[in-house]
Amino acid sequence: MIAENLQVLKKRITARCFECQRDQQEVRLIAVSKFFGTNAIIEANRLGVTDFGENKAQELRDKYEILGDKISWHFIGNLQKNKVKYAVRAASYIHSVDSQILANEINKEAKKLNKVQNILLEVNTSLEATKAGLLDKTEVMKLVKHCTTLSNINLVGLMTMAPLTDDEKIIRKSFADLRNLKDEINQNGFDLGELSMGMTNDFEIAIEEGATMLRIGSAIFGQRNNITDWRQS
Repeated sequence: MIAENLQVLKKRITARCFECQRDQQEVRLIAVSKFFGTNAIIEANRLGVTDFGENKAQELRDKYEILGDKISWHFIGNLQKNKVKYAVRAASYIHSVDSQILANEINKEAKKLNKVQNILLEVNTSLEATKAGLLDKTEVMKLVKHCTTLSNINLVGLMTMAPLTDDEKIIRKSFADLRNLKDEINQNGFDLGELSMGMTNDFEIAIEEGATMLRIGSAIFGQRNNITDWRQS
């Protein structure tokens, strides 16, 4: 199933990149493996997927213990301060940084490992109360500047989640706002390159709006069917 799903997905990504005249090499596929077992990750990796995203710090920790650095791990979920050590040890990228407190803690844990941690700032472009992330431009710019003072952090880009809606205009605006914010930050002397946006239901719009990282789970692994423990999958 994973092989067939990946074949279909990659064709869709290729087609959309061609349609909007983007180089497909600019778009990185992150397979969201939350709640899926290591066998599924190994199969997807064997089929050419190199980047995997996890939402839970302890699940990432445990999978990293089994699979190690054979693949590139991305932490994409809400990160509690007391779980930062797990994410920093395993993840090549942490996508969900939304406060100075969290950035400081990541920097502290990375320093212990003599590691420079790649991070992205999470921005709530939909302004939905149920979503995490920075809410306004001033907050974002303040945190961008703060990150430059931290020796063991490398700020590489921004991340967002579009609203769960069938209204393409609303989804597109959410992604376009993130792209425009990145451009504005870079006009102020920074050099952010990554836009982590787009999931199974909206990745094609995200590609059109400049996404460089797609976070896709069910289109690769199928539905999770209410499994909450990856060891049972």
